[in-house]
Amino acid sequence: MTFDLSAWWEALTLIQKIFWVVAGPSTLLLIIQLILTFAGGEIDDIDIDSDIDFETDHGGIGYQFLTFKNVLGFFTMFGWIGMACLDFGFGIFISVVVAFIAGLIMMALMAFLFYQMSKLQQSGSMRIESAIDQTGEVYLTIPKNRDGVGKINITLNGTLREMDAVTDDPEPLKNGSIVQVLDIVSGNLLLVTKRLF
Repeated sequence: MTFDLSAWWEALTLIQKIFWVVAGPSTLLLIIQLILTFAGGEIDDIDIDSDIDFETDHGGIGYQFLTFKNVLGFFTMFGWIGMACLDFGFGIFISVVVAFIAGLIMMALMAFLFYQMSKLQQSGSMRIESAIDQTGEVYLTIPKNRDGVGKINITLNGTLREMDAVTDDPEPLKNGSIVQVLDIVSGNLLLVTKRLF
């Protein structure tokens, strides 16, 4: 006995088809996105411009509600809950309302989960003080006498990072120069000097 996909599809009502079209691709994309996130290779985040950021006392890790992952979570839950409501015999209006609320709850849960994950990652991954006396390589020319900010690549806690840097040296530090970190000026801004071998 074979399953006739076209006959099954034709037997669905319009609202059932809409829920299926929403749930199917959203679920597939969400699974791929979550696998990439936990494997460390995110496509993320095609963040929607209206990300809602709440600053915290710990340096301002953003609590992002409207992200690509969260929107996928909304549509996934919306589609599946909508279909379940219809299968349980609820009317179209009730099914859409319940599905919409379930989608919002899913978005909030995902935003909270990834917010907590980012806090964990940030709290233990980098201590800026460990940069002092370390060497790095100039990535973007650092102007002389603190006339502007450049960038260096430096390894901190086993991770290569791109950091902003200034120098008191009388000559600019060109791209590719090896520098030593003397101090932290403020926040994540490093004071460096050209390393003499």
